[in-house]
Amino acid sequence: MDDKVLEAGNQLLHVDIHVDEHEPRRGILELLSKLRPHWKAEDIQMKAFTEGITNQLIGCFVGSLQEPGCVLVRINGRMTELYISRDREVNMFQVFHAHGCGPEIYCSFQNGICYEFIRGSVLEDHLLQQPSIYRLIAAEMGRIHSIPPKHNLPVGPLIWTKMTHFLTLMQSGANSAPTPTQRTRSCIFPCSRAAVQDMPGHEVLSAEMQSLRRRLSQTDSPIVLCHNDLLTKNIIYNSTENMVKFIDYEYADYNYQAFDIGNHFNEFAGVADVDYSRYPSVALQRDWLTAYLESYKHNTGREVTVTEAEVTQLYIQVCKFSLASNFFWGLWAILQSRFSSIDFDFQRYALMRLNYYFEKKEEYLGLTMSKLTFSR
Repeated sequence: MDDKVLEAGNQLLHVDIHVDEHEPRRGILELLSKLRPHWKAEDIQMKAFTEGITNQLIGCFVGSLQEPGCVLVRINGRMTELYISRDREVNMFQVFHAHGCGPEIYCSFQNGICYEFIRGSVLEDHLLQQPSIYRLIAAEMGRIHSIPPKHNLPVGPLIWTKMTHFLTLMQSGANSAPTPTQRTRSCIFPCSRAAVQDMPGHEVLSAEMQSLRRRLSQTDSPIVLCHNDLLTKNIIYNSTENMVKFIDYEYADYNYQAFDIGNHFNEFAGVADVDYSRYPSVALQRDWLTAYLESYKHNTGREVTVTEAEVTQLYIQVCKFSLASNFFWGLWAILQSRFSSIDFDFQRYALMRLNYYFEKKEEYLGLTMSKLTFSR
């Protein structure tokens, strides 16, 4: 065996090379010589996908991107290993694939992974509001949430450990100088220097997280296998087969059921141009939650009938955990603003997420079954 090719856990191939994020072609061709040895270098085409704000993603193919055999090469974002467990991500890839919910992972390399291209297209934001589409998404999430932990071992929620780690990194890096890329990087929308000065400090954010943890821990939301990052760029829609698949498992892990759903609802607001007027209406949420519960019950072997009370209870939980989602990604964006080389205004994004958290905090935390009445 080539001395650059090693075997990782669960027989995953590891190719011991580093792919240059600025000039990736040479490194990618070396990867493909292991994964697709019958491909001729001169025939290989590469397409960069630009939707992501963390990593670089490049599709490699001969002939057509949609033909079988296409390989996706993902180059990890700068310093992301500080807050993403790459071993855990590989494990999640394998779990999702084993249950028919995700692509096959082909190999890892020093600063990324290669995996199967799922035929279809990245979902467009406006389609999140379309009933025939959002019901597919709800059903697929219900299916994923039904995947049991290995050996049925007890599992804990991801968010508190992860947010505590974010806060620790923020504190340890509080006095670090920006990278040259950070000093010169332009924003994809105008920076607001006045707003950036209003960013809550570490002490405030740490106290807020502890308060949120105390209050949400009283909410009886099941711990299930979650994607935890279900924005449109992570949803592949195949219109021919009328199906959706979720990709990108950097944050996938066991977590609160209501967090995964609330996080997805927050993503209706968008990323590059965050607009919370696009947050789903109560009627849409209830229809979405009904489709979700039907799928979740079916896939866990329970009676599929869904009651209005069940939908209302889950709606309340989702509202509460949508707060945790905004807080989580607010902290994440603060870190990204310090470490990432991606051309994106992470500080403004952090403020958008945190401002909405504080705006909705008391309203959502105060929701109870007795306070809500809905007419269909």
